[in-house]
Amino acid sequence: MKVAPSLLSCDFSKMGEEIIRVDKAGADLIHLDVMDGHFVPNLTIGPAIVKAIRPYTKLPFDVHLMIDYPLDYVDAFADAGADIITFHLESMSDPDLTIEKIRSRNVKPGVVIKPGTPAEEVYPYLDKVYMVLVMTVEPGFGGQAFMEDMMPKVVAIKKESEKRGLEILVEVDGGISEKSVVHAAKAGVDICVSGTGIFKAEDAADAVKILQNSDKN
Repeated sequence: MKVAPSLLSCDFSKMGEEIIRVDKAGADLIHLDVMDGHFVPNLTIGPAIVKAIRPYTKLPFDVHLMIDYPLDYVDAFADAGADIITFHLESMSDPDLTIEKIRSRNVKPGVVIKPGTPAEEVYPYLDKVYMVLVMTVEPGFGGQAFMEDMMPKVVAIKKESEKRGLEILVEVDGGISEKSVVHAAKAGVDICVSGTGIFKAEDAADAVKILQNSDKN
């Protein structure tokens, strides 16, 4: 399983150093949570920060837009150095137009669903996206408990993708730890996002390795 440390849990006063730390720890991607204070009740980072931290690593930037109008910000985050842009199907932007816009910028598109949104909502877009992100907490804040009952969604999306001959990556985000990642691995998750589980660990490299090897047990 690939591991994407979420910068939401890093020391914001040392973001560059924190990125270097998890890069050296063996992370596969860097996950960036973008919140607008409207779609979710929190504010985080914008394109200027993404651009500022881009030089600190060559790892792919996995940018998760938790904002009302993601279509309006695709260009800004593409310019800032995003490699993957995921957006919520519950947002106000047209999904097809948003996916098309992301693709037009040579960035990999992905769709995200909240815990209350059924897996079937992503099916119309499976042939157009690189990744589906299944939220395993209510989006907006880090440090929440993993919702194991989201795993049937992962299984359903993987099965539907395979049925169509598609190789869609499924990512989960929220409450990922050494214990909860076992459920994600059993469900067939490809990428797990972990914030506090990595940044607050005594040894980030050990934490990353445990998550990466969870699907080999």
